[in-house]
Amino acid sequence: MEKKAGGSARGARRAARLAAVQALYQLEMNEATTQQVIAEFQTLRLAEDADRDLFADVVAGTMTRLPELDAEIGRLLAEGWSFERLERVLRAILRAGTYELLVRLDVPPRVAINEYVEIAHSFFGGREPNLVNGLLDRLAKERREDELHQG
Repeated sequence: MEKKAGGSARGARRAARLAAVQALYQLEMNEATTQQVIAEFQTLRLAEDADRDLFADVVAGTMTRLPELDAEIGRLLAEGWSFERLERVLRAILRAGTYELLVRLDVPPRVAINEYVEIAHSFFGGREPNLVNGLLDRLAKERREDELHQG
C-alpha cells in the first residue's frame, strides 16, 4: 500500500471514516447542506493524512441514499426497536457502515464492519459496538455472503 503523509493508507481511511461519522452527525444536527459540511471538514477539520476522497464519498453517498439506508437499518433492528430510537451518533455510524457495505464494493465487508465497530468503541463504552457489529454483519451476510468467506 502507498504510504500517506503522516501515516499508512489504512490510517488515512480510518481517519476519513471517523470524520465522515462526525460530518453525518453534524448534518443531522443542523441545516447545513452536504456540500457545505464536506467543504468545512476538508478545509478545517479533516486530519491532514485522511483519505479525502473516501470521506467525501461516504458523506455525500450516505446523504444521497439516506431513505434507503435508514430503511435497511430499521429492517435489521431487533423487534421493538425503531431507527428513530437510536442515539444520533449511533445512527451516523450505522448509516456510514451500511453505505459502505451496500455501495463500496471495493471495500471488503469484514474491513467495513471492523472499521465501524472500532469507531463505535471511540464513542461508546456500552453495548453499542455490539449492535453495530451485529447489524452490519447481518447485512453483509445478506448482501455480500460470498465475500465473507474469501481468504
